[in-house]
Amino acid sequence: MTRLSELGESHIISRVLTGNPTSGNVIVGPGDDAAVTAPNGRLVSTADMLVENEDFTRDWLDWELLGRKAAAQNLADVCAMGALPHGLLVSLAVPADTDIASVEALYSGLIAEAERAGDELECTVPIIGGDLSSAGLIVVAITALGTVGETSAILRSGAQPGDSLYLAGTVGRAAAGLDLLFAGLRPGTAPPELSALITTQLAPRPDYGALLTLGAASAMIDVSDGLSTDLARIAAASGVGIDLDRALLQELIDPLLPAAEYVIAARADGAEVAPGPTVTADELAQSWVLDGGEDHGFAASALSSQCPGVGWRRIGEIRTGDDVSLDGTPVPTSGFSHFGK
Repeated sequence: MTRLSELGESHIISRVLTGNPTSGNVIVGPGDDAAVTAPNGRLVSTADMLVENEDFTRDWLDWELLGRKAAAQNLADVCAMGALPHGLLVSLAVPADTDIASVEALYSGLIAEAERAGDELECTVPIIGGDLSSAGLIVVAITALGTVGETSAILRSGAQPGDSLYLAGTVGRAAAGLDLLFAGLRPGTAPPELSALITTQLAPRPDYGALLTLGAASAMIDVSDGLSTDLARIAAASGVGIDLDRALLQELIDPLLPAAEYVIAARADGAEVAPGPTVTADELAQSWVLDGGEDHGFAASALSSQCPGVGWRRIGEIRTGDDVSLDGTPVPTSGFSHFGK
């Protein structure tokens, strides 16, 4: 094992950036005081962090999957604005006794997810800079940059009554995977259908390619904190109500039923997972779909006559009002918040 404390910062950076793709838009990349790039349009910027013991624990840490997740959650935010990714700034703080192989795996995951996004969106997404430091806990902080045309940004504020609501990708799978992790399961040792859900929690795979078939969306959001919470943000920004169709959500709920049955049984045996054993498997699976985040699906509104193409499914309608409902019944917004509000 080679600890970071045995290597110089420049040596570490040169090793972990092996395989980082090159882009004609990057004039000066990693290695100088700052990066110099040539954006093709208006610049879209976002930042997000993964913090040990807040977003993950050492019990289920996989460095490569952590890198993939860090890239995915930031690239999804850029794409939810209707933008093409331009590059990533990566800041990493880790304990000084961390093995260099672990950090290399993290960057391998970052680069792999950025390449996946680039392949699906027909662009190149390099790491263009960042920072490296030591700390008592692992912190991965990403700034993602993208570009969008002068009038092409898709905001949360454009939804109109009469629009349909569409989803690309999934919701609920990462939340199911998290409860399975708390129940003691790990990828590779769980049955395949449960292991796949855990992998979604550890390394979500946004459907970037579906954005190329989106067409004229009036509003869009990256579903990172739960469908109910993020749709409430669209409702508030647009001044509309949103009604979800339970029948249209069923194909998202059904694949989660085996996981729900496992978690309910684990809860009955004393595992620290919620909700309690009185909930049914269908109710638990539905709560994952409505309230679970981190799949990074894309929710978008569009005229029903302009239905998005491949990769999108209709899940509801935009109406007058100011709330989110399921078959007409108001849905409480109980998705994730770092500070509980």
